[in-house]
Amino acid sequence: MGVVSDGKKAYRLLTKALASRSAVQRVRRTLSSQGPHPQGHYKIAVYFADGAVNMYQMRQWYRPLELLAERWPVVVLSRSATGAEKLIAEDGPPVAFVPTVRNLEKFIAKQDIRIVLYVNQNTRNFQMFRYGRRWHVFINHGESDKMYMTTNQYKAYDYALVAGQAARDRLSRTLWDYDIERRTIEIGRPQADHYSGTLPYTPDERMVVLYAPTWEGDRPSAHYGSIATHGEAIIAGLLATGRHRVIYRPHPRSGVVDDAYGEAHRRILAAIAAANAADPGAQHVHDDGPELGWQMAAADVAIVDISAMVYDRLAAGKPLLITRPGDERASIDTKGYLSACEWLTVEGSRDIVAEVDRVSEDEEAVARLRIWVQHYFGDTTPGVATEKFHAAIEQLMHKWDDWHGRDVEDDVDVDEEDDDDGDEDDED
Repeated sequence: MGVVSDGKKAYRLLTKALASRSAVQRVRRTLSSQGPHPQGHYKIAVYFADGAVNMYQMRQWYRPLELLAERWPVVVLSRSATGAEKLIAEDGPPVAFVPTVRNLEKFIAKQDIRIVLYVNQNTRNFQMFRYGRRWHVFINHGESDKMYMTTNQYKAYDYALVAGQAARDRLSRTLWDYDIERRTIEIGRPQADHYSGTLPYTPDERMVVLYAPTWEGDRPSAHYGSIATHGEAIIAGLLATGRHRVIYRPHPRSGVVDDAYGEAHRRILAAIAAANAADPGAQHVHDDGPELGWQMAAADVAIVDISAMVYDRLAAGKPLLITRPGDERASIDTKGYLSACEWLTVEGSRDIVAEVDRVSEDEEAVARLRIWVQHYFGDTTPGVATEKFHAAIEQLMHKWDDWHGRDVEDDVDVDEEDDDDGDEDDED
């Protein structure tokens, strides 16, 4: 058995290596056809060492970076071939493919990079930290109360751009000897200024309800998925009224672990299809597209599971319900927003119309929501977060000017080599 197992492992590794090498060649051909990057052009770099599997971490920053680049040219330093392929295909910011440390060194030597932004905590970020005379800034890929949001890795960055006071409080509680006031800058959520897109339906008087459940989870503490416990009752109740439009956006992994969960998901899809056939004007939506934003802006009420979607919706400042896990073993944070959110229990899902009306119309619920939105994201008036983001970058540029010209040199060993062209995808 050991020989067979080792053979399979070796075959998988060989297959992965060949696929990686092929992806490297494709990326280099594509970028070569686009011509060289203009020398000394870029002022800001976004460092992204991950592959295609974590593209959602970059994707949400495309629009904010596009606006920022109008003032300060931006380039993505992509260390992975599959990540670079996606960035190019999705028409994100300009891409520099730098799979090895030497590639990275050569590119940086030809540019005027003053700020490096990081969207995640990939261990290969440390290969970029070695370059001084520029600011290294963690901007993250979302806001939540997960352990990931208080990792001691924050100390590795010169600064962190955080959403609001909740992030500062969270870091203060967890990190020792970390100067919150000096090293964090509040910017809200600039992505929320781009919660837009082409609606897949014609707006009318119907109330739009977004139901965005996560997958079932692979262990009891992470059993946050609601499709099998709440989902069918939610969908059936809303479809029956004739005055609601449902946007159903399930996690793409729904049903991969639990067949019953997948079956409930398929019954929901069938119910939506039947409702649209009976009333084409209803235009209920099964949303499985890559874009996330228009759903947040369009929905009058959102129903989400415990996931990053809680905070994506909270940034929109509009009513939401959080499904309380049917499995009592699921771990629930008791300090942040989940300690005072509007829960939707399994029993409550059977009277979903009343629950939706309550969070929309109850003055106390609306007031509580405003308090928490302010705590997590500050002023969510459209455009304010973008202004804060740009102001933070401007502040760092001025700090760069203050330090520029001092007798400080990069201590970089240009002969160090990293020949790993494969993907390294650090999950959070």
